[in-house]
Amino acid sequence: MSSGWEADADLVVVGTGVAGLTAALEATARGLRVVVVTKAEADAGNTRWAQGGVAVVLPGEHDPDDSVRRHIDDTIVAGAGLCDLEAVATILSDGPGAVARLRDGGAVFDAGPHQRLARTREGGHTAFRVIHAGGDATGAEVERALLAGARNRALTLLERHSAVAVSKTPAGAVAGLTVVDDGGTLGRLRAPAVLLATGGLGQLYETTTNPDVATGDGVALALRAGAMVADLEFVQFHPTVLHNGRGARGRRPLVTEAVRGEGAVLVDGAGARVMAGVHPLEDLAPRDVVSAAVIRRLAEAPGGIDDHVFLDATHLSGEAFRTRFPTVYAACQDAGIDPATEPIPVAPAAHFGCGGVVTSVDGRSCVPGLYAAGEVARTGLHGANRLASNSLLEGLVVGARAARAVAADHASGALGDPRTATEAEPAAQPAADRPLLQQLMSRHAAIGRDHDGLEVVAKSLDAMSERRVPRGRGDVEDAALHLVARALVFAADERQESRGCHVRHDHAGRDDERWRRSLVVGLDDAGQPALVRSLDLGGVA
Repeated sequence: MSSGWEADADLVVVGTGVAGLTAALEATARGLRVVVVTKAEADAGNTRWAQGGVAVVLPGEHDPDDSVRRHIDDTIVAGAGLCDLEAVATILSDGPGAVARLRDGGAVFDAGPHQRLARTREGGHTAFRVIHAGGDATGAEVERALLAGARNRALTLLERHSAVAVSKTPAGAVAGLTVVDDGGTLGRLRAPAVLLATGGLGQLYETTTNPDVATGDGVALALRAGAMVADLEFVQFHPTVLHNGRGARGRRPLVTEAVRGEGAVLVDGAGARVMAGVHPLEDLAPRDVVSAAVIRRLAEAPGGIDDHVFLDATHLSGEAFRTRFPTVYAACQDAGIDPATEPIPVAPAAHFGCGGVVTSVDGRSCVPGLYAAGEVARTGLHGANRLASNSLLEGLVVGARAARAVAADHASGALGDPRTATEAEPAAQPAADRPLLQQLMSRHAAIGRDHDGLEVVAKSLDAMSERRVPRGRGDVEDAALHLVARALVFAADERQESRGCHVRHDHAGRDDERWRRSLVVGLDDAGQPALVRSLDLGGVA
C-alpha cells in the first residue's frame, strides 16, 4: 500500500447522495471546513435512481383533508409497530421546510393544475401527497440540484476514495477518517466529526434496485468504530422490479410504485389479480404486504414456483405512460416490452434497508463525533417497513439537522481533539466471497427466513476465512459485505416472529408482547455481532 497524504477538516462527510450533500451544504453555510468523500463518481449512489418522489404535506399544495398528522399515521401503520413516534413526528413535521430549501436551491418539481405541484399516491399512503420531478426521475433531479450546489460551495469533494476506518482519540471520540484510492494510496483526514451518509446494502443480494456502490460500507464503519446498529433484519424488497429473464443478477430497473398509484394492478400468469382480498388498499398496500403476496402467488403457480408476475398498466395510453413514467418506459422498451399493450413482467428485489446506525433525529450516534443520516441511519422513522417515498424526505431533513448538530457540538467543545489520535495502519478484515454471499443471502435471508437457513449463512460466513488489508474499493466493499451480513443474519435469527419486512417461516405470527422492540447490535471483544440491548417500543401506536 502506497504511503499517503494528510489533510484537516472540521467535518468529513462520507457519501454524495441526498443526505450527504444536504449535510455538506448546510455545514459549509455554517462556516465549517467540509471534505466530502465518495468511492465512485459523485452521482453514482442510490439517490439518482429514486423514481417515485418525496412524500410531504406542503401548506397550500395538498388536499385540505390531508395533514402532517395523517402522514404520521400512515408512516406508523406501515412501520408495523416499530416506529419511534417522536422521531416520526419530528422528521415529517420538518419536511415542508426541507423541501422549500431544496426548491430554493434549484430543484424543480412537476407542476400540476391550479399552479400547484403535481402529486401522486404510493403504497401505504391514504392521500395524494408524493411530489415528483421528471415524471419518475425525482432522485435524479434532487441529486442534480444538490450536486450543483455543492460544486458552487467552498467544500472539497474527493471522488474515487473509499472510507477504510474511523480514527479515534484515546478518549474514544472521533479523530478523522482513513481513506484509500483505487491505486492503493492512503489518505488521512484529521477531523473531530465524521458523518456517514453511505446509503444502503442492496448488494448483499443477487438482485436489487441498488447500484453497485450499495455495499453497506457505513454500517461496517460504524460497527468497527464502536457504534450500535438496530433493525438491520428489516430489508424491504420492492414488489415491482422489471423482470429481465430467469437468472438476471445485479441492479435491475425499478418500476415505481406510482404506476400502481395511477391505477395499474398486479396479475399472475393466468391474469388473476394478486392483491384482491389481501389488504384493504389492495395494490397500494405497504410494500412488505405486496412483496409477500407476490411470493406466495409465485409459490402457488402450477408445476411449482414461478419467477415473476405482471403489472398491468394497459389502461394508460402509450403517450400517457411515456409522459408520466419516462424512466420506466425506457427500461421497458430496452427489454422489448410495450407497457401500453402488454403487462410488464415484475418480481420483488432488495430495495431498502430500514435499519442502520442508531442515531437521534439530529444524526448523533453513541460515539462522540460520529453522525449518520439517510438510509445508513436508524432514526426510528421507518420501523419494520418503510412507507414509500419517505426516504428522500428523511435524507433532506436529517442531513440538515445533523450538520446543525455538528456545528453546535463544535461550538460547545463536545468533540474530540484529532491531534491526540495515534494513527495505525489499516487492519486486515474478513472478506466476503461476493457471489457466494449474494446467493446465500438471497436464498436464506431475503423475504422468507427460518433458523436453519440463517444458520447456513452464518456458518458459511465463518468459513470465509480470507482476510484482506484494504488496498482499494473492492477490498473495502467485500469486508463491509461480510460484516454487515453477519450482523443482519444475527439480528434476523434473534427476532423470532414475523413483522414488516422480516418474515420467518418458523415463527409466522407477529408477537407484540415479546418483540415490539428494536434489537440493538454491536460488536463484542472478538469482533462478533452481539445483542447490546433492546429499545422497547411497546408504547408506540
